[in-house]
Amino acid sequence: MIVPYRKEYAEQWDEFVLRESINGNFLQTRNFYSYHPIGRFQDASLMFFKEEELIAVLPANMVDEGRVLLAHQGSTFGGLVVGRKYANTNGYNLIFNEMVNYFQKQSYEKVELRMHSNLYSPSKRSNELLDYYFQLFNFDVRSEIGFFIDLRNLPENYISDFEKLKKRKLNRANKQGLAFRKLISDEDVREFYLVLVDNMKKFDTVPVHSLDELLDFKNNRLTEIVSFYGVYHGAEMIAGSMVFNFCDKKVFHTQYLASRQDSLEYCPNEYLYVQLIEAAKSEGYEYLSYGTASLNHGVVYNESLGRFKEGFNTDTYVNRCYIWQKEDKNA
Repeated sequence: MIVPYRKEYAEQWDEFVLRESINGNFLQTRNFYSYHPIGRFQDASLMFFKEEELIAVLPANMVDEGRVLLAHQGSTFGGLVVGRKYANTNGYNLIFNEMVNYFQKQSYEKVELRMHSNLYSPSKRSNELLDYYFQLFNFDVRSEIGFFIDLRNLPENYISDFEKLKKRKLNRANKQGLAFRKLISDEDVREFYLVLVDNMKKFDTVPVHSLDELLDFKNNRLTEIVSFYGVYHGAEMIAGSMVFNFCDKKVFHTQYLASRQDSLEYCPNEYLYVQLIEAAKSEGYEYLSYGTASLNHGVVYNESLGRFKEGFNTDTYVNRCYIWQKEDKNA
């Protein structure tokens, strides 16, 4: 049985995502979605029950006058979140049949579900069966590419595996008297936000999150999830990062990486990336993620950004977007 999400289900939803699912994380919680102002999205999230037991949730919103259902746009990725007990053939048969029948009965012409790599899931299992079921039920797929470092067996001299240009820039950065530290105060975060805004100007855009939202994450909503780091030249911050803690220190994810464009001569980017590796190692993380290097859900590959991240001897992961379209009965 599928039930549309209602506000009174928020606590049950979040408990399921964080404690009972095989692939959920904080980005699919109602606590996270609710930082958006009421009315920004037309919520159309779904809850899947087997009798009284919650077995899956689908965070989503409608666009195009209800014709299109999207994995919730209030988060980087959403998609189908499945209970551990039902991440198997019997469970997926039940969930996918219910889900596709529901789509058919609604006015949706298209559904897009942005799923994430198992890198961001609490389970150690690959759970490739979930991806396979999207194929079985005739979903099309688009993929976006991301870059990460496995910290579990990182050699002591890992910098020797970086590309030559990275090593040269690191040598230069190490001669500039740069300093790296975790940001603690609200004023530190405000300074980081100014660096971020300056960095985004080169893309002729602005940060996805406002300063007030970052401070809300830090002080209220994501106190155990978000952290900030800065690189200083003297007393001035010239680079920084906002980091998310995924799945109880499984992944140290760099949500934002930014540097002041008038300070690139100090090579702050290379210095920042290495210091973040050291921070993630010292804080006990298994992986460090540098995020994706593709646009429009993978349709466009930012090759220069990909090459930059490859220079740190990274590995790659894939996030997939699954697309369902209603069959034209008259075709």
